[in-house]
Amino acid sequence: MIRITGMAHVGVRVTSFDRTIRFYKRLGFTVIRDDKEERVIVLKHPNGIEINLLDSVDHINNGRNVLMDEPVHYPGYTHLAMSVTDVYRAVETVKNLGIKITEGPVTFGDGSTSIFFRDPDLNVIELSQPRQTIGSQPSALKG
Repeated sequence: MIRITGMAHVGVRVTSFDRTIRFYKRLGFTVIRDDKEERVIVLKHPNGIEINLLDSVDHINNGRNVLMDEPVHYPGYTHLAMSVTDVYRAVETVKNLGIKITEGPVTFGDGSTSIFFRDPDLNVIELSQPRQTIGSQPSALKG
């Protein structure tokens, strides 16, 4: 067995470095590397998550995510999921940042609760709170 010790980074193909950097900075990420030769910008969150931005887009597919928005489903990574301690606080924060939540909060069969939203290139981001840490839902979100 290979001894995997963690996730090194996630690579995300984007149409605009500047627009995408502004978006992820709102979520707490900072630029830690800007490599003009390799055409990659590395973002890091204080929790250690790294995202490599790659600007090698050939086609924008009429503003649709080919893995999530098309009737025919193709193999590929569909979303980036990050853990949060309080999904309902995350809802408030995401809304205050002016980011549209596209789904959720939704509670899954394992008891975790998640929200979903998209980055400027329509890549899906999930913020998920495990079951054992879910507190009471704020009255403003009860529905």
